[in-house]
Amino acid sequence: MTLPLAGVKVADFSWVGAGPRATKDLADLGATVIKIESRKRLDLGRLSGPFAGGGRDPDASTFFAITNTSKMGVTINLGDPRGVAVAKKLVAWADIVVENFSHGYMDRVGLSFAELQRIKPDIIQVSVSVAGRAGPLGTMRGYGNSAGALSGMAALSGWEDRGPHMPPFAYGDVVAPMFATVAMLAALEHRARTGEGQHIDISQVEPLVHVMADQFAALQQGRGGKPANRSATMAPHGAFPARGSDQWIATAVRDDAEWARLAEMSGIDDPRFATLAGRKEHEEALEKALGRWTVLHDAHILADRLAAAGIPAEAVADGRDVYTDPELVERGHFRTITHDKLGTCDMPAPPLRFSGSEVRVGPPPNLGQHNRAIFVDLLGLPEAEVEELIAAGALA
Repeated sequence: MTLPLAGVKVADFSWVGAGPRATKDLADLGATVIKIESRKRLDLGRLSGPFAGGGRDPDASTFFAITNTSKMGVTINLGDPRGVAVAKKLVAWADIVVENFSHGYMDRVGLSFAELQRIKPDIIQVSVSVAGRAGPLGTMRGYGNSAGALSGMAALSGWEDRGPHMPPFAYGDVVAPMFATVAMLAALEHRARTGEGQHIDISQVEPLVHVMADQFAALQQGRGGKPANRSATMAPHGAFPARGSDQWIATAVRDDAEWARLAEMSGIDDPRFATLAGRKEHEEALEKALGRWTVLHDAHILADRLAAAGIPAEAVADGRDVYTDPELVERGHFRTITHDKLGTCDMPAPPLRFSGSEVRVGPPPNLGQHNRAIFVDLLGLPEAEVEELIAAGALA
């Protein structure tokens, strides 16, 4: 079997999350992705914990590792014209250039899209930013949580009696790369048919708006707001305590017939709950009554019982549950890698299965790990020149 994207070449100038997550997808699917970094200004992903070994070694960040599997890595100081000259050689080699710097940075260092086209006329460039490169916010600098605020996601999240809620991680850094990946594949297909490259402008705000459109529509119809775990059309609908410390079961009742079965199983005999209208009117009492029953049961066993009765339910998994989940283990979701700082550990694989191709998960690169392999062996620079440029800080 072959890797689906074998032969695709990516010069990855991106950092932190929004760009690297997209190029990780390509790398795990077989593309050759060369990550360009600099010791002069470390990728903030390398400074993000947790760290293996307990220190703050930039090569031991698990955040960076998960976001940069299967890539090669070089160091180039883009603040040095000699470094930019080497970067241009990588552009000439690449099919795709990816960046998520602040507006105008690539232009200032001499790597504008016009310059990339001069180097390679059919180049594809992808730029990821908080709000896109055009419009009133085109020059805005920010991160994924900025997109969470601007998109309305924070205002729609949390509980009705509390202020806007920011999620525990930046959804913009996760959702935008999915669209970037699709865009890159579409651009490669377009180039194969027309011979033309292009510049792709990806914002983080727009993908978040895109995936929340139904919530905005519900709000306009007076059914939205901040429902927390509740639903406008189902009750009960949420996570309820189960036996043990911090154990929970999630369940939803879609109609009155399902509630009748759940009421019989739980022994909850209250005529107020017979209809959806009644359950919504007395939702707090309903949830308390159901919680008093669920807390007596093992979450996994009870979930199986409810599911067998036709009531949607599942135990709420924590990290350890996910890691040992039989379904994920059977599907080979976690792949073992070996890394000199992380040791032997498991990484999540692409959530895709091909009948005629395979995927890979390789270790992330250490800082500048592949300098010689890329600069000398791939680009053909004299080894003495490379050493001189490294010593001078141009390839650092």
